[in-house]
Amino acid sequence: MTATTAHGASRRDVRGTGIGLILGAGAILALLIAVGWLVTGPLAHAWPLSAEDGVNRALARHRNHALNGLTGFFSTVANTPSAIALSAGAVIAIRVLTHRWPEALFVATVLVSEVSVFLVTTMVVDRPRPAVPHLDVAPPTSSFPSGHTAAATALYAAVAVVAWRHGGSWPVWLLIVVPCAVGFSRLYRGMHHPSDVVAGVMLGALCVLLADRVVLSDGSARHEPISRRGRR
Repeated sequence: MTATTAHGASRRDVRGTGIGLILGAGAILALLIAVGWLVTGPLAHAWPLSAEDGVNRALARHRNHALNGLTGFFSTVANTPSAIALSAGAVIAIRVLTHRWPEALFVATVLVSEVSVFLVTTMVVDRPRPAVPHLDVAPPTSSFPSGHTAAATALYAAVAVVAWRHGGSWPVWLLIVVPCAVGFSRLYRGMHHPSDVVAGVMLGALCVLLADRVVLSDGSARHEPISRRGRR
């Protein structure tokens, strides 16, 4: 293959990846907006959505000092400044440990996709916060979906995928405990309805699947332990 042919093929690959990401993110956005419309409209008073206020009130009644502190920690771990710092650290660490760009770009793509879809969704779906005392300052965005939960799901699931594909054993999936803790924290602290948290998990997971399909679609180097990899 000549240099010109290789360059042309590379440009086509980049263009195809970009189109795939845009179309995929658009599909995720359309799904989230549709779910948000259902949650705030036709299904708002149907079970189980009709029971959400009771869940928030029950959690608010059972608050205590220990849980206030623990949920405050997990809520802070997933706020915007922390998410940006942890995400940047994860991208750098993965690039250094794998000596490859695709895995680092995979994690970055997951996070950018999640943030983009989240911001547009909150501008379209207007849902108020739960009618209970809030333990955190409410951001100006809509309650739907939970941005903290979406960001935590996107980051920790993406890191788990990379670790598993490079020889990590099944305990890497314990990273998913963090998004679960973040989701519970947002409920406990009165910042989101249960369906907001479920939508946040869905958003983060779908962005991981999208980036995996588009950025890591080449099956080479999967399941190869990092310790056996040379610099490429």
